[in-house]
Amino acid sequence: MKITEISLSVFETISNTGLFELQEVPAGGERKRWVRTAEGAPTRELHVLHVRTDQDLEGVCTVGDARYTRMRTEDLEQLRFLALGEDPQERERLYSKCKAATRGMFTMYGWHGAFDNCLWDIVGKVEGKSVSELIGRVRQSCPAYYNYGGATKEASAEDASKAAEQGFIALKDHFRGTGEVNAEWAAAVRDSVGEDLDLLHDAAGCSYTLDEAVELGRRLEALKFGWFEEPLDDRDLTGLQRLCDAVDIPILAPETLMNDVDLSRAWLETAATDKLRVNGRIGTTAYLHLVEAARVMGTTVEPNGPGGLFGHVHAHLTCAVKNTTYYEYFPNGSRDEAGKEIGLINPPIPVDGQITPAGGLGWGAEWDWDYFEKKRVTVR
Repeated sequence: MKITEISLSVFETISNTGLFELQEVPAGGERKRWVRTAEGAPTRELHVLHVRTDQDLEGVCTVGDARYTRMRTEDLEQLRFLALGEDPQERERLYSKCKAATRGMFTMYGWHGAFDNCLWDIVGKVEGKSVSELIGRVRQSCPAYYNYGGATKEASAEDASKAAEQGFIALKDHFRGTGEVNAEWAAAVRDSVGEDLDLLHDAAGCSYTLDEAVELGRRLEALKFGWFEEPLDDRDLTGLQRLCDAVDIPILAPETLMNDVDLSRAWLETAATDKLRVNGRIGTTAYLHLVEAARVMGTTVEPNGPGGLFGHVHAHLTCAVKNTTYYEYFPNGSRDEAGKEIGLINPPIPVDGQITPAGGLGWGAEWDWDYFEKKRVTVR
């Protein structure tokens, strides 16, 4: 079998990454921190990659997931040089080839993730299996955690309680205050939902000092939180190492570096994180390399967001990887049901707090191709 054609379908949608202004606010003593204020959501390009073969098979995957939704024209052209005429079943070899090309392309690591995911889609269709079956499914469904919110401590506690009533056994915040304020909010949520649910803190919108992160980490431990995500800048290697050494709560990183397999592995192996943040947008082959690195270190990989095809990629991977705890769910359809805007018929949605991968072959995504083509702006 040979790859004969690689193309991109281009759409225009509302971006999940809104515009924002930054304001300096006091952060204790003489220290200040930058705080974002939303300025609206622009339109963006959303790309869907198609890989076709001489046996009339097609692999399809979105580029990126809720973020990184575009493939550069230069990368697409280079991919054609690298992959046309190759056997799509040789996923590991093609992963190695594309990874080796990255330095000479002066592009972002993980740029070829959608291509790799298309290859998995093709192989699933060849072998008559879903991707989770190709890897080796370890469970039929995976628990999902719910990202709750609220403008006040009381509103956050109320939203968390509503999520618990829907069957979610794990809940994650995105509190944006100081360590002291966030500890108070965390305690309010714990009081609201009780002791049995797993609570998770995501500090992506915060700017803690190391001392502040240590103090908050210990308070989260006392509240029986499951992990402390992005507590410091992911590039603060020594700070993360000191934090991991100082607290018992598991640290989860490095989300902003996870497109780079080698850096992610290095952070794990040098004790700059306890659990590894991953995303299937880098490609399933690369993802499984990080799964194995985490397994060797006796820890888990924890996927960020939907991972491509509006949740199908991570629905399969969470059910095919033993050392994974949760699927990440964002309410209000922004990561999954948004796929209907371009013709996806079956975006995966948690039921009773559990995500289940689609049946069918490959990723199992079902499309209204007439609507897909109607909404498409152009083909490259």
